[in-house]
Amino acid sequence: MSVTTAPLGALLATISLPDWRAHPWRHAVALLAVALGVALAFSVHLVNASALAEFASAVRVAQGRPDVSLRCTQPGGCDDRALDSLAAQPAVQRALPLLDVDTLALPTAAGAPRVALRVIGLDALVVATIAPEWLPQPAAGASRLAVLDPQLVYLNAAALARLQLAVGDTLTLQQGLAGSHALRIAGTVAAGGAPLAVIDIAGAQAHFDRIGRLSRIQLRLAPGADAASLVLPAGWQPVQPQDEAARVSNVSRAYRVNLTVLALVALFVGAFLVFSVIALSVAQRLPAFALLGVLGLSAAERRRVVLAESALVGLAGSALGLTLGTALAALALRWLAGDLGGGYFPGITPELRFSWPAAVGFGALGIAAALLAGWLPSRQAEALAPAQALKGLGGAAAPTLPRWVAPLLLAAGALLALLPPVAGLPLAAYAAVAALLLGGVALVPLVVRALLALPLPRRAPLLLLALARARHEHQAATVAVAGVVASLALAVALTVMVASFRNGVARWLDEVLPADLYLRSAPGAATSDAAYLTPEFVAAVTHLDGVARMEASRIRALALDPTRPAVSLIARPLADPARQLPLLAAPLPERPGEVAVYVSEAMVALYSTRPGERLVLPGIGEVRVRGVWRDYARQFGSVVIDLGDYRRLTGDMRLNDLALWLTAGAAPAAVQRGAEALAPAGTVEFAQTAQLRAWSLQIFDRSFAVTYYLQLLAVAIGLFGIAASFSAQALARRREFGLLAHLGLTRPQIVGVVAAEGFTWSVVGAVLGLALGLAVSVVLVFVVNPQSFHWTMGLVLPGSRLLSLCAAVVLAGSVAAAAGARAAAAVNSVRAVKEDW
Repeated sequence: MSVTTAPLGALLATISLPDWRAHPWRHAVALLAVALGVALAFSVHLVNASALAEFASAVRVAQGRPDVSLRCTQPGGCDDRALDSLAAQPAVQRALPLLDVDTLALPTAAGAPRVALRVIGLDALVVATIAPEWLPQPAAGASRLAVLDPQLVYLNAAALARLQLAVGDTLTLQQGLAGSHALRIAGTVAAGGAPLAVIDIAGAQAHFDRIGRLSRIQLRLAPGADAASLVLPAGWQPVQPQDEAARVSNVSRAYRVNLTVLALVALFVGAFLVFSVIALSVAQRLPAFALLGVLGLSAAERRRVVLAESALVGLAGSALGLTLGTALAALALRWLAGDLGGGYFPGITPELRFSWPAAVGFGALGIAAALLAGWLPSRQAEALAPAQALKGLGGAAAPTLPRWVAPLLLAAGALLALLPPVAGLPLAAYAAVAALLLGGVALVPLVVRALLALPLPRRAPLLLLALARARHEHQAATVAVAGVVASLALAVALTVMVASFRNGVARWLDEVLPADLYLRSAPGAATSDAAYLTPEFVAAVTHLDGVARMEASRIRALALDPTRPAVSLIARPLADPARQLPLLAAPLPERPGEVAVYVSEAMVALYSTRPGERLVLPGIGEVRVRGVWRDYARQFGSVVIDLGDYRRLTGDMRLNDLALWLTAGAAPAAVQRGAEALAPAGTVEFAQTAQLRAWSLQIFDRSFAVTYYLQLLAVAIGLFGIAASFSAQALARRREFGLLAHLGLTRPQIVGVVAAEGFTWSVVGAVLGLALGLAVSVVLVFVVNPQSFHWTMGLVLPGSRLLSLCAAVVLAGSVAAAAGARAAAAVNSVRAVKEDW
């Protein structure tokens, strides 16, 4: 069987296996690069898909199985007489009244934190036909009427596990500051999802000061009845199942998409490492390819051999990556509760839901990335001139792109960055980043040619030799610089993005945390109606020794759109909004008789509530937007209103947060102990400004843990790729070094020439990579971030870190080039050039 008719497998065994056996670590690194990229992307997908599916399932359970679901649009609930009105209509066969309360379960052990718990008050005699998952299941031997006892409560499995309680134990629920309700756990409910408690609706109304109030009504229609025939009472609106599904998806969509995109960046970076390894392998086997070419191996077969090697690396790496990604996802779901640090799915501990279509898709991406990485080395092997290669006259010229491609890609990236989001996602901005990266890499050949066109020095023979060689083998210089540009650009872009975001958050914390000590009754807006501070407690805190002045706030959750998460309403004294709030611009002039509010940037993006426009707030009425403020704590929007206006319009005298300014010399710990003595144990939380700042930045770092990993991966892969690229070039020049040795150059001089080449091209690549990385970071900071999370911030350039990255790249290129030249020049000069005699 001739070489030209040998099957691909035989050619691989002949050409590739010896090299793989001689350098197993090198191909293992390439395989690992693909595996890490696939593993990260696949694990992120599995974690988010599992958490989202679990959360959506919990919402479906919470929705029940009614024909029609009605939701009260008023904070605190609507009049329960609407139930009689609806039940009397001919189209309604059965109606289930519901009262939803988000509260806190007090800990059973001293020092333990409170647990957020959703309490559903319902009619146990009706629930079985509409929402059987909520049907209370009393313990064995209990009375059949136990489900109607207002002092008994029924918990789902998540609540029992989270609270570390069992049937028969006592559950204490917080109501206000001094109030609490001790209820006996009489049984369980089958509903899954987050911690949930079910109680008779009369008990829920009495315990939580909601007498005569309902939050939802589930309807079962009579056979043949149409929901359009219903006459809805005032304050009630129908909620479609797709609205609930959309709301759940919108909670974390931007975070999920950004994590997935960033995870796929690992594949992009890993492709450059695969390219470096394959290029190094091809460079070392040029004599073998040339010899086989003389013996009849065609150019197309050489290309297929290299592409087959790349495909094998991609296939093995993808298989390993999918296995590793599944394991990482299982660990993340166990230890991170399924949100990867984002905090979007509190109380949810989902089971891993493996997806074969997703596995096939991400595996195909890994193989495609490896094939893309091997394309250029395969074309170089294809274009190899066997006779010239056997004489050591260099490799083949790599295919070149037209000159207009790079400017076109860069211009397209700039234009795409100007486009608005698509369906609430920065899809055009992602395309802009890809276009800029590809355009920057495509620009490298033009820059290299321009630099090589400069006049050659006449008084430096070694430098003249290096530049003359670079002109003749400018494709090799292009490949080296392109690898530097790609890896450094990604590392710079991620570094600048994270630094800008973190600096923006830190500066914002300095603005919004002016007091010395902070006290809160509830950990979030959802539980603020059940856990609140009384006026008596606030007055007592004001008179504590060491308290100079105090500012109180009321925080509530308001649902403005059934397809979006609730926004936060913050009522606080606003004597001077321009000084008290981090406004983006000066507020509009105040108008007498109008109620003014200040909205966050997310409100502008999600609800188009720009300054000067009117906004209708449930339970408050129509208000006017005077300004926009920066709020990094609430992604889905917040509205700030003066506390006096809020109390006048709602009559709500409750408070949730206190900011305390202390007198000179007062000890925060002493003031905290005094305030703790005024409230029942465990019902309020304290934090000093430094603690809040540190906790907030810790949450930020946890949310960006994947990004930090990608930074490290980009730098590590980039440095290895640079080293492999320069080593490949040095090894491919063994005969050239032998010829130089015959002409009188010493080994140190040869190493010095190559090291100077490596240094020069590394500097060129570092400058281009830095510029390209800064351009990409501008898109990430000013386009991707606002369109994803609706926050704006300034661009921060961490000079020391950026210089360190550039220095590491230049050092890696110089050392790798010198080491490769030293190894290649160590070959006996006669043996290196004997094939030319």
